[in-house]
Amino acid sequence: MVAESARCAIGFALSPGEAGDAPEGRALLRSIHELPMQCHLIMDRAYEGNETRQLALDPGFVAVVPPLCTRVEPWTYKKAVYRRRNEIERLFRTLKGFRRIFRRFDKLDFVFIAFIYFALIADGLG
Repeated sequence: MVAESARCAIGFALSPGEAGDAPEGRALLRSIHELPMQCHLIMDRAYEGNETRQLALDPGFVAVVPPLCTRVEPWTYKKAVYRRRNEIERLFRTLKGFRRIFRRFDKLDFVFIAFIYFALIADGLG
């Protein structure tokens, strides 16, 4: 999910149950066009790969992601900005407040996606 804050999701994609999130995250980053100004893109360590970071830098984001401790040449990142990642985690917690999303009652992806849209709209209106 790409989100602006705890109340504003920009886009999301479903990944298969056993697959990693990074390939879907890269697809979401490819769908974002150039930005008129620089914005911080806060990502967790699952997205710290070179390809993902470059996809974040191309449209003009400032990638804020901590490097893995196994990196030969780790980069610096703004720790104060990275602490704001909890806002996105709060968005996920809000979505999981809907039992239908938390328990994944829907068997078809398009029905599940539709209910996520519904939950985001209901949260935005509330």
